[in-house]
Amino acid sequence: MAWKWYDSQITKIEQMTSTTRRFWVEKKPEWDFTFQAGQFITLDLPIHEKRLKRWRSYSLAGSPTDTGDLELCIVKLEGGLASEYLFEEASVGTPIKFKGPAGAFTLSKKTATKLVFICTGTGIAPFRSMLREMAATEWNQPVHLIFGTRFEEGILYKKEMEALEKDFPNFKYSIALSRETTPYSQQGYVHQIYEQAYEQVHQGIHFYICGWSNMVDEAVKKLTEDMGYSKEQVHYELYG
Repeated sequence: MAWKWYDSQITKIEQMTSTTRRFWVEKKPEWDFTFQAGQFITLDLPIHEKRLKRWRSYSLAGSPTDTGDLELCIVKLEGGLASEYLFEEASVGTPIKFKGPAGAFTLSKKTATKLVFICTGTGIAPFRSMLREMAATEWNQPVHLIFGTRFEEGILYKKEMEALEKDFPNFKYSIALSRETTPYSQQGYVHQIYEQAYEQVHQGIHFYICGWSNMVDEAVKKLTEDMGYSKEQVHYELYG
């Protein structure tokens, strides 16, 4: 399928952590641009002569129900041409060309009694999109978000997730910090949290996993091979 390209611009930039920023990309009303929670857009950045080496895909962190511009959550990677351009050269008003939306990492149409979101770092972006849509549509299904990072400084959207947990009794929020201890987090990795919470296999649970490939690969193996969940219950999106 040939995706339509949009000529847009960066409208806002907000620093989240020392290495992570939120970027907003203009969405003009006349475009009638719509997407499903969990999908991504692909940016064409001026970082290489070859077209395919200029393209970078980022999950949409905003909800389909949001009326404003498109939000992206991006981490700066050492030696990464795209993130170095966005962090060091791009600014508010910088032209951005993008295409999309695309991606099948969306909520399954199959009946599930509970959803478990497992993510690390900016892998939270598609889940924030899903959760914001759920909050806007009064979603009643139990949801458990398990977020992992190294240090407290790297917890993304923390206040928003804590507020969501207070407002919606069916939403549970867990944090795993591998290099630091806090009163509200668990020492270690995301794997320890879901292994303990969902040790007993239940056919109604669906797991959604997003983050760096090593974490995703390990989680898929643990859930399907070690814990006994079916492949149909495990959905994932890789970042690198």
